[in-house]
Amino acid sequence: MKQLVLMLALSPAFFFAQKADEDAVKSTINQLFQGMKNSDSVLIRKSLAPSAILQTITKNGEVKSENMGDFIKSIAKAEKQSLDERISFFNVLIDGNLASVWTPYAFYYKGQFSHCGVNSFQLVKSDNAWRIQYIIDTRRKDNCVK
Repeated sequence: MKQLVLMLALSPAFFFAQKADEDAVKSTINQLFQGMKNSDSVLIRKSLAPSAILQTITKNGEVKSENMGDFIKSIAKAEKQSLDERISFFNVLIDGNLASVWTPYAFYYKGQFSHCGVNSFQLVKSDNAWRIQYIIDTRRKDNCVK
């Protein structure tokens, strides 16, 4: 009985901590896309772990790696407000210092639809901050929800 009482007493604290982490994870991912939209390399770098990896799965199943430094440089050169990746948070899973997030997206360039797909993020929590360690995405032009 004491275990049940203790479990019930601690569950609101656990839920609050889990919700706070989920909000922080979402904030980190939103920060990445805000940095892209504003062509702000500093904001993008703040959202990434130092050894972050970026990959894409092609239509034929090939996995292509993109150099993160080159990616950030290309975003910084883009006209502000020209890159607009609209995401929705479909699934956020957290265990300790690891988070896994699934976000369907539609990408717009200068207001025109370009492509859609799904982002899969792996985030790590270090020094009490969530950072993106790994991103892999799909890209297509058909069967998109805009």
